[in-house]
Amino acid sequence: MMHTAKRFWMLAAAGISLATALSLPLACDTSTVHAPASSADAGINSTRSDTLRTLQAPARPLDAPGGVAVMEAGAGLDARERQRRVVAQILAGNLPDELRTLHPVNIESDNGQAVTIFVTGDYLAVGSSEDFVRSPLSLPSALAVSRAFGMLLPTPGMVDAIYAQADLRLTPQPMPPLPEMTSNAYFVRHQELVEAHRNGRGQGALITGHKKDVVSTLRLREQPGRVAIYGWHRAVGDPIQPLSLVHGEHYADYSHGLRLVHPTGLLDGAPVELLSLFGELRWLSHP
Repeated sequence: MMHTAKRFWMLAAAGISLATALSLPLACDTSTVHAPASSADAGINSTRSDTLRTLQAPARPLDAPGGVAVMEAGAGLDARERQRRVVAQILAGNLPDELRTLHPVNIESDNGQAVTIFVTGDYLAVGSSEDFVRSPLSLPSALAVSRAFGMLLPTPGMVDAIYAQADLRLTPQPMPPLPEMTSNAYFVRHQELVEAHRNGRGQGALITGHKKDVVSTLRLREQPGRVAIYGWHRAVGDPIQPLSLVHGEHYADYSHGLRLVHPTGLLDGAPVELLSLFGELRWLSHP
């Protein structure tokens, strides 16, 4: 696997184009993960399969700023520069420890096979475990992060499965749809609302319900230059936000969240590439 740190110079600019983000190969080499061939090598391959449960991100720097400080520092900047700074912090490892552990979720593939996927327990955030802010990202910024960490964006079906199997389902916390809804101040205010509602619950657990997901869908091939969002569930099968591509790819407001999915899942206990099982992921593939 190519070490993530070696790719930072290519991805630190959050304002990169969608075409550039898509052109970068996945950092995760799934060919290094194998199902045990015999009891003799089961232990070795079990260790390899542990990579399915870990986000391959660098350690958080000791001098990294907290989430609120990152948001305040970028408050007066234009949207793309604010995004660039947040992405640079995340790629340098400035994210909560809880995001480094991936959680299993069971889902049916397009052909009805039972697959286990592995996802981050919460939406992407900048800062420490004690001082973090969930960070809405534009599609180019989301792809820069996901590809640097060797991950994928979820499909709408994955979002539904995550909600149904979550350890903690939070109630959506809508805010007034004002022009400021894309500002860092709005991001911080929504963070405060979500954490007040959460009230310390679900530390290190799989939690959902508090953001709309930036998702993968084949409709992005039909409508290039857009971002696809879906979710913010009120109950199982009841999302506030149906699949929408109404916004341009550089748009991100307080309600958006980025959950990452490992590109390898388990099918009958054996590793399998999710791109081979879920058509909605294939808009990311290239000849």
